[in-house]
Amino acid sequence: MLAKRIIPCLDIKDGRTVKGINFVDLKDAGDPVELAKAYAEQGADELIFLDITATHEKRKTLLELVEKVAQVLNIPFTVGGGISSCEDVAQILKAGADKIAINSSAVRRPELITELANRFGSQCVVLAVDARETEDAWEVYLNGGRIPTGIKLFDWLKEAERRGAGEILFTSMNHDGTKNGFANKALAEISEMLSIPLIASGGAGNMQHFADAFAKGKADAALAASVFHYKEIEIPKLKNYLKSESIPVRL
Repeated sequence: MLAKRIIPCLDIKDGRTVKGINFVDLKDAGDPVELAKAYAEQGADELIFLDITATHEKRKTLLELVEKVAQVLNIPFTVGGGISSCEDVAQILKAGADKIAINSSAVRRPELITELANRFGSQCVVLAVDARETEDAWEVYLNGGRIPTGIKLFDWLKEAERRGAGEILFTSMNHDGTKNGFANKALAEISEMLSIPLIASGGAGNMQHFADAFAKGKADAALAASVFHYKEIEIPKLKNYLKSESIPVRL
């Protein structure tokens, strides 16, 4: 079995790392470059950098900051936010990213997934999805969780895989920042439905939650932000705990 990945996430606003609850009430969480360097040293498997207001503010990703973060990393680095073309991706990869994450732009123009996969390879294209569960179904949201689309989550993920996405980053808006655990039921359904890797996001509060995301949610990776930023969970201790739970990780 492939090793499960632990991925800290830097949500960036105005050049600083921020964290909120259910996508609102954002609070400062530190300097992105310092955090990135620390996570690489602590044994994080990858790092994800999301410029969370780029799409809403109709601007491109902060390339200078991406370069500075890339310089302190020796682990795979994914960047998202405001990406809407092959040219955007070329600039971000040139700045030092290994993969890119697209969200709103892919929903608005699904052909973008195929264009990016054809030019840069599927392994470079992460489809990020923010979704909220209602009584009826999981619905996809755009612009950092601001705009409901009416699109059903599972339908969209099947289409994204068909169009060439190499990985899915699924964030449950219901669970985001609550520290009550990941959306394991939905994760398991997605994992069984798709053949590409799945990153769980939204809800990490303790080490057991990560174990559950892998064992119950069948995720390939688990992403978290505030529990790492505020040192509530330390990555080396988390990996040792997961190993003790018979979950394969890279130590």
